[in-house]
Amino acid sequence: MGKLNYAANISLDGYICDAEGKFDWSMPDEVTHGFINDLERGAGTLLLGRKLYDVLKVWDQIHRSEDNPAVIADYASIWSEAHKIVYSTTMIEPETERTEVRSVFDEQDVRLMKEASETDLSIGGAMLAAQALQAGLVDEIHFIISPIIVGGGKRALPDGLRLELKTLGQRSFASGVAYLGYRVSNVS
Repeated sequence: MGKLNYAANISLDGYICDAEGKFDWSMPDEVTHGFINDLERGAGTLLLGRKLYDVLKVWDQIHRSEDNPAVIADYASIWSEAHKIVYSTTMIEPETERTEVRSVFDEQDVRLMKEASETDLSIGGAMLAAQALQAGLVDEIHFIISPIIVGGGKRALPDGLRLELKTLGQRSFASGVAYLGYRVSNVS
């Protein structure tokens, strides 16, 4: 059975992007990027919200390029090898390989995916992750915290959510970025 993991780059005040939709403050350096690669490496399936998919789909082109630093080429391979499911009510056809589109997030379908999977699954996109968190489907939360307070924007966690967590790990990087990982205690 696979675990469903939610990983996100966030500001210290808990946002994935600022009020203008910008997230350039969260771009990882090489060491942090390598750490993120290792977090994502075990995921055989990526469940993605449409906006996050639109940001990440560039990795398909990066994967085809041979002129990338090792850490970039590594993530491009992780992206390319994973099965991707994009949840969107407006997108009809995927724009990347190994990708399918679903119009509705179905809790039971995700439960069955977890039960049948021999690898972990990763969920990304704050609104999509909120649905999975509220349904009790997320097993682990991994936050890469940038040393910035942005004061508003799109929150990484939904209001009204209460979860019991157990610390999996923590790490600080020379760049000032910090990692916090948690196992959700009350997963259904």
